[in-house]
Amino acid sequence: METNKRKELKVSALRNGTVIDHIPAENTFQVIKILGLEQCENQIYIGNHLESKKFGTKGIIKISNKFFEKDEISKISLAAPSATLIEIKDYDVMSKAKVDIPSHIEKIVKCFNPKCVTNNQDIETNFKVITDHHGRMKLKCHYCEKTMGQDNIEFL
Repeated sequence: METNKRKELKVSALRNGTVIDHIPAENTFQVIKILGLEQCENQIYIGNHLESKKFGTKGIIKISNKFFEKDEISKISLAAPSATLIEIKDYDVMSKAKVDIPSHIEKIVKCFNPKCVTNNQDIETNFKVITDHHGRMKLKCHYCEKTMGQDNIEFL
């Protein structure tokens, strides 16, 4: 019987790029979709349902030669509010921070109300980010004042 079985998968370190860590496992592929990573030609490592002491399971995405802009980080925060962004340059961690959930979201989410003016005229969306009494994040439309939960979020 073999006793020296390898129990970990080794993944090469990023020279330059970003790691999105602590993604809720059920949202990993949503983060990939909202960031358009399916079309990205950079090297990408995706891990999902990995063990996490803090969350039980988690997702992780490593993208070489990619650093995210503010609007992209806002998208990540809506899909994965517990995520951590780690920027790496020349194999060194340059910054590590939890994503900030902005107080307002503009132009990146569609209102789920079909009668909302933003769905019927050329008006950019605008939402206030709120938390309900259960601690869940919700978006309140500036125009129709309808409130939607994370399950109703559709990115533009």
